[in-house]
Amino acid sequence: MEKIIEKLNLKEFWKDLKKFRFTKANVRTIAVYSFLLLFAIFVFIPFYWMILTSLKTLEEIETALQPSLWVKFKDMAFYNYYSALQAAPYIRYMANTVLIAFISTVGTIVTTISAAFAFARLNFKGRDTLFLALIATMMIPGEMFVITNYLTVTGLGWASPFTQTFPEAIMALSFPFMTSVFYIFFLRQTFKTIPDELYLAAKVDGTSDFKYLRRIMVPIASPTIITIIILNAMGTWSAYIWPNLVTSKEEYRLVTNGLRNAYTQNQGIAYNEAMAAAMIVTFPLLIVFLLLKKYIMRGVSRAGTKG
Repeated sequence: MEKIIEKLNLKEFWKDLKKFRFTKANVRTIAVYSFLLLFAIFVFIPFYWMILTSLKTLEEIETALQPSLWVKFKDMAFYNYYSALQAAPYIRYMANTVLIAFISTVGTIVTTISAAFAFARLNFKGRDTLFLALIATMMIPGEMFVITNYLTVTGLGWASPFTQTFPEAIMALSFPFMTSVFYIFFLRQTFKTIPDELYLAAKVDGTSDFKYLRRIMVPIASPTIITIIILNAMGTWSAYIWPNLVTSKEEYRLVTNGLRNAYTQNQGIAYNEAMAAAMIVTFPLLIVFLLLKKYIMRGVSRAGTKG
């Protein structure tokens, strides 16, 4: 045993292992990391199964008595991704999604910054009561707003199933989501961390509220605003129910619901192409999250420093 440890250059690790004692703090640390590892496994399994299924042939999926947990590289069916892309105008859906994400994100940032500034800095009658009423709406499931939002956009003539134009589809897809109570609360918490003395000093110097907001508060809260931009864009990318409800033509759809036909066949569902389409939709989100996660964590940490 000692020779193996010496050969693997694990002497220091072995010394630390000998010194290890099951103290209360160590047991707590082991329990926490074990829970996190177990949770990570449960999160990873669906992604692994999605990738695995997307690389199998349809015959293997339908005829295998026991699902295999691994596919050899030579047997991987990469053409499933090509078939999924060929089944729908992926580039068109991508362009629609980017456009809707841009419009809804700009609208969300404008309304969020304005409302958060009002609730954090302006003193008006009923401010706290109104803010509590807005916070209470966060307990209502989002599905409850689908009917009212649909009645709104149809009343404005943006979701007509027969005469809908592309500009009307853009408004129907983006307008109901140009505001978010959660983002308002999120940014307000960051604005509350900015000392009141800065605002009072700016008012003494004759600075307007809009100028103070633009030059002081927005730059200081930029990590939180960047986080809101990222989360809102990711939410638009993964939206499915609402785009499927208000768009009447295939060319108006977004990437998530637009690729739903990429895995259909006359005889049923091609599950391998379904998973390939899901991977095509999920992979950009995963890359964006991994690249920008530090901004998300920085914004969350800033928003949670003061109630």
